[in-house]
Amino acid sequence: MQQEYIKIVSGQKKGTCAACIKILLTIISAGYIVIINLRNFLYSRKLLKTHKVNAVVISIGNITTGGTGKTPLVIWLCDFLRENNIEPAVLTRGYKTGKKESGIDEPAVILQNCPKIKVIVNPNRATGARLAIEKFGSKVLILDDGFQHRRLARDIDIVTIDATEPFGFGKILPAGLLREPVSSLKRADAVVLTRCNLTGQQKLEEIETQLRKIKGNFIIAKTIHKPISLVFGDGKEKPSEYLAGKRIFAFCGIGNPESFFKTAENIGAKITGKETFDDHHIYSQEDIERICKRASDSKAELIITTEKDWTKIACLNIPASPTDFDSVSSRRAAHQGGKENNKIVYMKIKIHFIEGVEELTDLIEKAVEGKISQGTNGHGLEARVT
Repeated sequence: MQQEYIKIVSGQKKGTCAACIKILLTIISAGYIVIINLRNFLYSRKLLKTHKVNAVVISIGNITTGGTGKTPLVIWLCDFLRENNIEPAVLTRGYKTGKKESGIDEPAVILQNCPKIKVIVNPNRATGARLAIEKFGSKVLILDDGFQHRRLARDIDIVTIDATEPFGFGKILPAGLLREPVSSLKRADAVVLTRCNLTGQQKLEEIETQLRKIKGNFIIAKTIHKPISLVFGDGKEKPSEYLAGKRIFAFCGIGNPESFFKTAENIGAKITGKETFDDHHIYSQEDIERICKRASDSKAELIITTEKDWTKIACLNIPASPTDFDSVSSRRAAHQGGKENNKIVYMKIKIHFIEGVEELTDLIEKAVEGKISQGTNGHGLEARVT
């Protein structure tokens, strides 16, 4: 469903039916634009209340729907602060699909990479902030997906923009992927361009030119999603180069699935088949069995997914081998949580700065300096290039 929608709003899908749907989406979008602009106007005129808390609040958000790399940046920021003796807390709203809570994927990935970090899941971020301060004594709060959540005041607004599709096809939801007009980026203090290696230099320059027209003095940093390792079901890791020359079946349910597939191909993997699911998809046992069957039919040596997807399939019984779907003994042998499965692996990704990290860390240092003195190294925060 999500991929069909992308094809329609991007113009990839042609025909009368697609054209009619686009017209309908544009009409709905007009109403949404009025609501967004009114809301932003009320906040800018202080007619809607902004809650301030006794902590440094750093928001990491985006201006489009889909995966722009917020979670890897949140993890980077957690690591950066902890290496400078500051224990942040992460505030996230979570998502709901039907009767099941499905917003566990991003928080689970954060906790998996930063096990000592406090992660508070609450759709009311002001309430979550008070909890983090009162219960855990947090002095720095990282507001995940917070650019549009203006109810909680922040010291820094960082916006992630996917360089492969930066401005959501130029239209506001649901006619495009923009959550609000591009001009809203004037509120941001910094922009982090992600997946810069998956697009050309000319396009990167065009994006930066457009950003500078919106606001000339904010920080623009550039990053790539760097594959670090492959993690197997038994917890063992191999370097990402292990994929080179391997026949793989790839699947994922993220906002930008093609970026994941391209990353695997750039390492040298040979994709024999792939399957995409909607973002925040809740996997079923039947999904896993179909994936394994398709992988077996395509003669794949490995099945690969993202860390975010792994957090949602780890609780399922994964067949010991891709062809053992009907074997009861195989299912019993498959360890719940995937610990004995070595057919499905996930790719661990870290955000890697190629430009602008010093300016970004300087911005963070200035926000923290003066509000937090205890526990720092006495010389300010140190920039860390990863």
